[in-house]
Amino acid sequence: MSLSEERMRILKLIESGQVKAEDGAQLLDALGESSTRDRPRAGRPNVLRVRVTDLGGRRQKINVTIPVGLIDVGAKLGARLFPRSGPTIDEIRRAIDSGVTGRVFDMQDLDEGERIEIFIE
Repeated sequence: MSLSEERMRILKLIESGQVKAEDGAQLLDALGESSTRDRPRAGRPNVLRVRVTDLGGRRQKINVTIPVGLIDVGAKLGARLFPRSGPTIDEIRRAIDSGVTGRVFDMQDLDEGERIEIFIE
């Protein structure tokens, strides 16, 4: 995903109210910094994707892609997207550093009627 596409994604999150304007500004600032210092290396995962699907209708409620260079910022700002039980940011970072790709977490929250998945791509 290009830098301009990532910026548009952040702006859409702000517009929809999923991210506060101040937090979006921090994400945009971090995205600008990461473009020069966090260029993906060959064979290394580039993004973390968090997907939340409604179990009843199988409709995606959330599908967020976070560049690897922004995981710490994204996790801080989007803490509500990460499940309370499941992998920690440190565990996800270790998986990324080891080159793991694909689905690293899958949980069904029957109380909320949601399926939460985390992918490293």
